[in-house]
Amino acid sequence: MSDEGLPDLDRAEGAPHPRETQRLFGQDAAVARFLEAYNADRLHHGWLITGPRGVGKATLAWAIARFLLATPPSDDGGLFGAPPPPTALDIDPDHPVARRILSGAEPGLFPLRRGYDEKTNRPKAMITVDETRKLAGFFHLSATEGGRRVVIVDAADDLNVNAANALLKMLEEPPARATLLLVSHQPARLLPTIRSRCRELRLSRLGPEDMAAALQQAEVSVDPAQAAALTELSAGSVGDAIRLINLDGLKLYADLIDLLGTLPNLDRQRALKLAETLAQRGKETRLDLFLTLLDVAMGRLARTGVTGAPPQVQAAPHESTVLARLSASPRDGRHWAELSQRLGERLRHGRAVNLETTALLTDAFLKLESAEAPG
Repeated sequence: MSDEGLPDLDRAEGAPHPRETQRLFGQDAAVARFLEAYNADRLHHGWLITGPRGVGKATLAWAIARFLLATPPSDDGGLFGAPPPPTALDIDPDHPVARRILSGAEPGLFPLRRGYDEKTNRPKAMITVDETRKLAGFFHLSATEGGRRVVIVDAADDLNVNAANALLKMLEEPPARATLLLVSHQPARLLPTIRSRCRELRLSRLGPEDMAAALQQAEVSVDPAQAAALTELSAGSVGDAIRLINLDGLKLYADLIDLLGTLPNLDRQRALKLAETLAQRGKETRLDLFLTLLDVAMGRLARTGVTGAPPQVQAAPHESTVLARLSASPRDGRHWAELSQRLGERLRHGRAVNLETTALLTDAFLKLESAEAPG
């Protein structure tokens, strides 16, 4: 295993690293599909683990790696017969392989990820071909052990063109007893030839119960009553839910819904106060979250009009009442969808040219007032 002492670039802020996460919640179907292939002796050399960010893709990759490296190859069973086929990926945390993986000392595992730029001392924007070429040395050295070798590519979306082509060659001619696990948030961006040489494990968004369990495992304190709202706003992503918790996102969304509730006569004083709060120096991550939540709110407005009813789960107090009043018909829904696109483009452009944040947000709020749904 080669981490070279680098910081964990693939760790969600405020959450344990995927290699430290023992249980995977809400993804039984993907686990069952992998075990079905394993137990049928049809273990593919390349697996593409896909799904939205934060739903457990990297956690599954590390769980598969632990399982493969800690589970001896099956044979005829000798004197006592073959052991029963495994029904889970669970490995005892005290198993030598599990302990070595946790400490970054497992010789049969190579995590391929973005490296560090020595000149800037910052993470590289992409996984380069130099990083990918290290796999040749890994496979050469680990071949003497005679066991399985596992590579985790997190995320495959970060591969630049040359690195992707180098990885493709390994997928086309995989070393013996090697398994490559590619984590991808946007598989459509990968080379079609890479996708075609992998079996896909598609992960789904988590529901409220699985979300609550995953947050508890991550030792993130949350009121169980808030799990449903967090699931709604994070779209079932544990990583995004943790971000919401760390940045007090539920209150921020409630403030936004309260502001929308003043339409069609926007409470301009409240809008200005919110804009000034978000424009404070050092609050850039909270501003990013707010813009995400604004997009979420616009989307929920659009769906309310198109479907004829607000979402079943309220993500803020009085949200259903506000959404139903502002988007009472399919025409309203289409209006909010179109406005969301225009407003999003305007905000992205404003940030790209470094417009002053208070003015940018105030302008956005006024656009909501002037373009209030036609009814």
